[in-house]
Amino acid sequence: MRKYSLLLVLIIIFSCNSKMRETKDTQIGVEISDKGERLDLNAGEMSTVSIWEKYIDAHNNRDIAAIKSMNAKNIKVYGPRGEFIEGLEAHEEFLKVWFSTNKPKWTPKYYIANNVVNTNGDIEQWVTSSLNLSLVDGDKVLKVVQVNDALIKDGKVQKFYVYERIKQENEE
Repeated sequence: MRKYSLLLVLIIIFSCNSKMRETKDTQIGVEISDKGERLDLNAGEMSTVSIWEKYIDAHNNRDIAAIKSMNAKNIKVYGPRGEFIEGLEAHEEFLKVWFSTNKPKWTPKYYIANNVVNTNGDIEQWVTSSLNLSLVDGDKVLKVVQVNDALIKDGKVQKFYVYERIKQENEE
């Protein structure tokens, strides 16, 4: 009995003296809501980066079936020139034309996983990425730099925004 008492005392002492590791989000910035509220932007889950990487790979492979399988049913795409695509079928039709006309090819530059607790209290997992994009325009190849913001929920791409500019010839 004495051994058990001593063991219990040692467990309590070591438990009380051990440093508790705080699990606090790592803030990497702020998001400003439509109402002007400042929301903490935190480091996100790396699993979302893996999903977005596979999504870009599927685009490079022109694998529309794989893209559709990664999309949410009500996928929303906001293009760089005001395009708005909503739903699986509309996205598929857009991609079929775009793939055959412009033969896009992406080269990733970076992926950043981030999350934000929105004004409803829900955690949104986002991936911000930068990609070099090559497009065929007739007999010319147009080089573009893109930044994408993609919302990933339950392993599916819910929506994404595309921002782009033409890459200058003196850029690497």
